[in-house]
Amino acid sequence: MEAKELQKELERAEIEIEEMAMQLADMLGAALYFAGVKKEDLPKAIDLYLKGLDEVFEDDDEDSEMGFEEVIEVIEYIKNKHPKLFHNK
Repeated sequence: MEAKELQKELERAEIEIEEMAMQLADMLGAALYFAGVKKEDLPKAIDLYLKGLDEVFEDDDEDSEMGFEEVIEVIEYIKNKHPKLFHNK
């Protein structure tokens, strides 16, 4: 009986993690949109953001935290490297 309960709890946790990941992806899209990315370019910008993480922080410790400043740094990196994704404000 205990193994079944643990399995159910694990499944609930996995679902919650997936939901949180989707919310984070939506939040990233919103951040990029308000940074000036055109709506139609959001999927490409999100992909470039994920690649930019590796490029910007390639020398950093993998366990370092991604805070507000780091998110801005990657968005600025994308703006400089791919300016056509952003409209002028």
